Amino acid sequence: MTTEEQIATFRQTYATLRDEIGKVIVGQEGIVEGTLIAVFAGGHVLLEGVPGLGKTLLVRTLGEALDLSFNRIQFTPDLMPADILGTNIVMETPGGRREFQFQRGPIFAHLVLADEINRATPKTQSALLEAMQEHQVTAGGEQRRLVEPFFVMATQNPIDQEGTYPLPEAQLDRFFFKLLVGYPSAGELTEVLNRTTETARAEVAKVLQRDALIELMGLVRQVPVASHVKDYAVRLVLATHPKTETAVSIASQYLRFGSSPRGAQTLLLAGKVRALAQGRFNVSFDDLQAIAHAALRHRLILNFEAEAEGITTDHIIDQVLQQVPKTAEAVSV
Repeated sequence: MTTEEQIATFRQTYATLRDEIGKVIVGQEGIVEGTLIAVFAGGHVLLEGVPGLGKTLLVRTLGEALDLSFNRIQFTPDLMPADILGTNIVMETPGGRREFQFQRGPIFAHLVLADEINRATPKTQSALLEAMQEHQVTAGGEQRRLVEPFFVMATQNPIDQEGTYPLPEAQLDRFFFKLLVGYPSAGELTEVLNRTTETARAEVAKVLQRDALIELMGLVRQVPVASHVKDYAVRLVLATHPKTETAVSIASQYLRFGSSPRGAQTLLLAGKVRALAQGRFNVSFDDLQAIAHAALRHRLILNFEAEAEGITTDHIIDQVLQQVPKTAEAVSV
């Protein structure tokens, strides 16, 4: 298959998958796009929004459209790490002997929905750290590989903070994207009512099987990135590091810590997926700018002054995109 044919296949598959999700999810085009970009890049997604906006429904619909195993974990304060990873239990053999056997937890699936992830204790949240980064879990003294591909799609409610535990920075950094789910418009809300208060139910077709998805994920890695585009991604990330020569002024004023190297990795990988989805085999400046907020907003740590003045990480990323020139030559001028 030629490169042009591979790009055409990717673009067609991406569009079909988006259309199948659109049968159930009304509006939220940016959220659907962000989720699909993360899937093809092999990353995890954190969906943040108030209850009732379709976060869980989006992930469940994605699980229906992908021919992959799917498990849902409802995070609660009494959830234990073993409830996620699994544990050794005593089983009786046909010969009458008793022995320990490992009972796998719900983490052993291709697509795992971590619903209301911030309702579990830090001890339980940390059970996902190794799984998200290494694609393996250590339980019962043994390391066990997870199935490939492996994705964690987590949801959290930003307003009801009673009985919740904020995710540690190390875990936030392991999420490829953080997507903010907003309210629907009047027209979209009307369509939601039409779809959910009548008898008709949309049927979501299986679009992509495991092997085909892995092949397309491999194609993403082959997309070239020009040196000047890669340099732009580096300078975007360095501009978020406060109190450094490369920082923009707003970052030095309102940030305690800037983005980790994972932020730059996310920019390039997401840019590659976006380019392929639009039928291109090269990453542009516009690709990086389009996904910068989703890639960096959860990797910037605000200081007290920013929180007191209501400054968000999105405000800072806006300024970074405005002030960082696209070419390195413009920096020295």
